[in-house]
Amino acid sequence: MRRRSGHVPAAGTAQPIARGSPTAGLPAWIPPQLTQLVDTAPDGDQWFHEIKYDGYRMHARLDRGAVKLLTRAGLDWTHKYPAIAKAVPELHARQADLDGELCGVGPDGITMFNIVQLASDSGNAAALVFFLFDLLYLDGEDLRTRPLIERKQRLAMLLANAAPCLRYSDHVIGQGPEFYEKACAMRVEGIVSKRIDAPYTPGNRGL
Repeated sequence: MRRRSGHVPAAGTAQPIARGSPTAGLPAWIPPQLTQLVDTAPDGDQWFHEIKYDGYRMHARLDRGAVKLLTRAGLDWTHKYPAIAKAVPELHARQADLDGELCGVGPDGITMFNIVQLASDSGNAAALVFFLFDLLYLDGEDLRTRPLIERKQRLAMLLANAAPCLRYSDHVIGQGPEFYEKACAMRVEGIVSKRIDAPYTPGNRGL
């Protein structure tokens, strides 16, 4: 069982939803923010915690109907996952950059990396699920400097009527040690803990 921290230096306290820069251009690629392995799950209401998925880290880039599914190294794997690529333009957005994990889900509801690998190798990827946990850009707004809790709120709204292959990655606030113990009991890959007020910092592995 792995405990990971997605903590980056705080950008200030969490705030009500506010608009970002209306003049920001959609980046061609945003390197993913990374995690750091730690010994204990942090506690306190300034943290929230997500299940760690066992799959491929990927960004979905939407630009006026054109979709790219980009790996953590920036490779274009759109052609491998046509069902996901078809679902992204159906979101109510002209431009967006979404961060998530492409997964296969076993009969017990647990994500398994080998399901993704087998589906990718066989060209049978229709049953895969893209779990989305961050929204970095939306319709002219660069959201990376906004508090994480705000980005998650906007992501949830964006995915409210999404296709079943696009799923919002939910979280709990506080109770990190208890959440970790529950995750151990479920035998999932681990948990990821993040500061609720943190910006998105590509490549950052926390403190």
